[in-house]
Amino acid sequence: MVSQLADTFFSLPRPAKRAIMIGSDAIMLPVALWAALALKYGQGRFPVAQADLFVVATAAAVGIFALLGLYRAIIRFIGPQVMGVIVLGTALSVALLAAYGRFRMVPDLASSVLAIYAALAFLYLIISRFSVRYLFYYGLNGRGNTRVAIYGAGEAGAKLSAVLMGGPDFRPVAFVDDNRALRGSRINGIKVYDPSEFATLIADLRIERVLLAMPSAHRRHRSRILERLEPLGVHVQTMPDMRRLISGKARIDELQEVDADDLLGRDPVPPNPTLFERSIRDKCVMITGAGGSIGSELCRQILRCAPRRLVVFEMSEIALYQIERELRELAESSGGPTTEIIPLLGNIHNRHRLREVLSTFGVQTVYHAAAYKHVPIVERNIVEGIHNNVIGTWYTAEAAMETGVDTFVLISSDKAVNPANVMGATKRLAELVLQALQQRSKHTRFCIVRFGNVLASSGSVVPLFQEQIRRGGPVTVTHPEVMRYFMTIQEAAQLVIQAAAMATGGDV
Repeated sequence: MVSQLADTFFSLPRPAKRAIMIGSDAIMLPVALWAALALKYGQGRFPVAQADLFVVATAAAVGIFALLGLYRAIIRFIGPQVMGVIVLGTALSVALLAAYGRFRMVPDLASSVLAIYAALAFLYLIISRFSVRYLFYYGLNGRGNTRVAIYGAGEAGAKLSAVLMGGPDFRPVAFVDDNRALRGSRINGIKVYDPSEFATLIADLRIERVLLAMPSAHRRHRSRILERLEPLGVHVQTMPDMRRLISGKARIDELQEVDADDLLGRDPVPPNPTLFERSIRDKCVMITGAGGSIGSELCRQILRCAPRRLVVFEMSEIALYQIERELRELAESSGGPTTEIIPLLGNIHNRHRLREVLSTFGVQTVYHAAAYKHVPIVERNIVEGIHNNVIGTWYTAEAAMETGVDTFVLISSDKAVNPANVMGATKRLAELVLQALQQRSKHTRFCIVRFGNVLASSGSVVPLFQEQIRRGGPVTVTHPEVMRYFMTIQEAAQLVIQAAAMATGGDV
């Protein structure tokens, strides 16, 4: 019955809904005035001789509320601010009624009658509006949507619950917060619970999803929460971080999957600012493989260090298009020194093209990220793996040395240590090539940087796990007891940049 009533009402056009609100006020406000007179004088019959008072009271109230915009408000989105409009409108309409009563010299319109009428009118207006909102929320909005718990009962959580309650997709049924002072309290009518009650809440309240509303929380804290939620088998989503909210790049209701960086279990390690810009600021910098996960993050980090010129070298046309567009948007939004961005299609197997690019643009620092790195694929394509990772690195490094590049940085891998697969062996051979070139280099400094697993980089396990989970499993692992050590893509790029400043030449 409630659902049918909600369907009927909320399917009406806006003018019809506005007419219903005005009509109900025009009926109920005279009733409130009659009730005030009856309560004051103990007479239940309608005072026909004073009928004009009811007309004035109704006209004054409806007219003032129309001017204040009460009838333009969308009922399902109203909040506490509507109470201020109703208080002001009620006070003004009662003042007009009192002035009219004094002009007509109506003795029955005493101050106590006006006070009772004001209280009854205010209660009716508040109850009627929020009853319709309740009808929407628990009638139309309560069917077929997702029941969610919001982790975080602070300001962000309260705003998120208000937004979700006004929409058809999610129904907040519980808040959970670590703050003991908030336990048992209610926010927007929703109770705040202790995190220890989560398992019971999920079963009792049929919670299907948990929304993390802690945009400014440290990653270590978020990681602990995710560990607590992990055994419960519930879908977890999160709000955008505070920087994106403040900058206007995201909305508070723009829910997203948990960031892979939250799996790290620690806060990112910040770079050393004295090392970070030494090989970049006011220089011409070139990144090979600039469209890959590591290469593209290097581009972003390097652009923030204000190089004079950034040469983006990539074999894939679509990858080059995407990173160029992103870098230009980043440069426009930063408002810092202008960097000339040069997107170039090219292959590191073409040594003549490499020499031409390096000499034409006067490249001073090269970050060599172009490589095949997926272990099983390189294992099945040995010749191509060697050609790209070893010969391609040799051509690029030799071209850099011949054109007078100051610093050449090779992005290597921890798999180059006692290599057990072809990919690791090709990376170790590439390192040996650079160390050999360093022996006869008079100007160029060759640096080698190894790092391990990078969270959510292309071809890594995290995107694979996410895809497997979306399909409903199974999640495949190398061994149940395997232990892997991760860093974020940002940390990996910063490590590469700092290594270029630390290395003396030929060292790993």
